[in-house]
Amino acid sequence: MNFALIGAGGYIAPRHMEAIKSLGHNLVAAVDANDSVGILDRYFPDARFFTDFERFEAFLEKRNASGAEKVDFVSICSPNYLHASHIKAAFRLGANAICEKPLVLTSTELDELAAAEKRYDRRLYTVLQLRVHDAIIDLKKKVDTSGKSMHEIDLQYFTSRGNWYHESWKGEVKKSGGLSTNIGVHFFDMLTWIFGPAKEATLTQKSATTEAGTLKLERANVKWLLSIDREQLPAAAKVSGKTTYRSLKIDGAEFEFSEGFTELHNRVYKDVLSGKGYGLEHARTAIEIVEKLRGQNP
Repeated sequence: MNFALIGAGGYIAPRHMEAIKSLGHNLVAAVDANDSVGILDRYFPDARFFTDFERFEAFLEKRNASGAEKVDFVSICSPNYLHASHIKAAFRLGANAICEKPLVLTSTELDELAAAEKRYDRRLYTVLQLRVHDAIIDLKKKVDTSGKSMHEIDLQYFTSRGNWYHESWKGEVKKSGGLSTNIGVHFFDMLTWIFGPAKEATLTQKSATTEAGTLKLERANVKWLLSIDREQLPAAAKVSGKTTYRSLKIDGAEFEFSEGFTELHNRVYKDVLSGKGYGLEHARTAIEIVEKLRGQNP
């Protein structure tokens, strides 16, 4: 199949390139406002590259007119606030879309995209990579068969970011959605996938580098903490030189899932291309949670 990629200069784009290449497909075009995209040479040196979105669209429209060279999928790795418009652009080009997390920033945008799917008769797939992680799949099976009605969860995620973070679009709430949206949404999706939908979502701490709160799920009470402040890393992580630390305790027992992340995008793509990928509605619960948190001031 033929792919195009929006946001080729971003951190996550190489995982999409790797997935497309490893599954035997072709990237025909990529676009990014930033031209530091030498990574393309590793995967698709013949792909056309654009820094102007209008020229990118015109190139794909011309290819589509030939029929045989039509682009089947557009992979979207652009900044969060641009996802909705780029998904609609993919639909207009006659392509399905595969979009990074968070799919969009608001539930209203979800509704608009659901209508666009019907109007253009296209499909939107979202990257919910934790749902294809072996350890997390096993955890869901264990919880589903445990017979226990309520669990106590403690989630902590520290992922160090430098001063650049606050100067980039990621530091602007209107563009990224804030910390709980930008770095927490996939954890919220994982927890609601395993423990059921959220009944309550409360923000208890908020700063430029840290957010914390509670979730009351159908089968779990959750305390969570997200931080990009390297000073908050646990001492053991600092000593070993780690810049990221994640901890998930379930009923007091540590759940280990620090490994097994390298192949997740490949699995997501394989599922999408076999017709089993996660769609728009699968992302709704987590999007509604982060949207609710975003409006709170503890």
